[in-house]
Amino acid sequence: MKKQNIYSPAIPVFARVCLLIVLCCSLGNVIAQDTKAKPATEKKTNVKGAAAAKDTTADAPVIKKKSYVKNTFEGNYLIDEQTVMVPIKGTFEFDIQHRFGTVEHGSTDLFGIFASATMRLGFSYTPVTNLQVGFGATNEKMQVDWNLKYAILKQTKDGSMPISVTYYGNAAMDTRKKDNTTLFVTTSDRFSFFNQLIIARKFSENLSLEVSPNISHFNNLQGYQDASGNVMPILKNDNVAVSFSGRYKISDGSALIASYAQPLTQNPANNPHPGISFGIEMKTSGHDFEIFVGNYSSLIPQNNYVFNQNDFKKGQFLIGFNISRLWNF
Repeated sequence: MKKQNIYSPAIPVFARVCLLIVLCCSLGNVIAQDTKAKPATEKKTNVKGAAAAKDTTADAPVIKKKSYVKNTFEGNYLIDEQTVMVPIKGTFEFDIQHRFGTVEHGSTDLFGIFASATMRLGFSYTPVTNLQVGFGATNEKMQVDWNLKYAILKQTKDGSMPISVTYYGNAAMDTRKKDNTTLFVTTSDRFSFFNQLIIARKFSENLSLEVSPNISHFNNLQGYQDASGNVMPILKNDNVAVSFSGRYKISDGSALIASYAQPLTQNPANNPHPGISFGIEMKTSGHDFEIFVGNYSSLIPQNNYVFNQNDFKKGQFLIGFNISRLWNF
């Protein structure tokens, strides 16, 4: 028992000293390893980082956003023709179109100003990008029309798309009361339709040109009875035509405008005369104003292309104007 009391306390002291020595040695080794390894690790990390950055720069695809030509024309209308332009999404447009009488009677009716005039009020809206829908009403035959316009292609600044292409179409209805002067048997007899493909190019900041093939269709047209009593047509229900229009800017806010429309369909009688017009356009931030002379008196395009009998060479031309007001929502 006495022997155990002398040697027992020595064992814990010796163990503590050994443990302290082991911990000091281990801590020293860890510090030494970290000191040696840190520069190598940083160097390795830097090399990998540099290599990764280099590879990312080399392999990343270059994405180029298409940039389209702006303001090929200033508005929807170029005299009696539609342009390729479709307003931006959220645009509401109000149009006033007016055609006086022909000037051939001179001062008798003040060169057509006091004569019977044709007027149309139109409203249109762009609900989604590149698509415009509209409605209009004119005092000519009390017609109303629903129209649609869609930009199919747009000219790009880099030349990858050299032209702009837009579709325009309408459906018009004659709302006059049925009587002896009208040709209505059924409701469908009141309707006519117009389809047009507009192809344009902006050649410079000043010059823009377009060509527009189109077709007009009337469900019912006037005819006559031949000697045998057969009903014969005077005009065909479908008439094809093409128009050429252009604008040349003479200042930031004004331009010279002109248009020529050529009917192509040959009818049994009363073939329409070509349409010729020229004038000046003035543009502000929210308004587009055009004043011109021409021989088209109607404000529904299919009426002009099928029924026009004004001969420009005989002085049967008239003064007209278009006013457009735009709001963006």
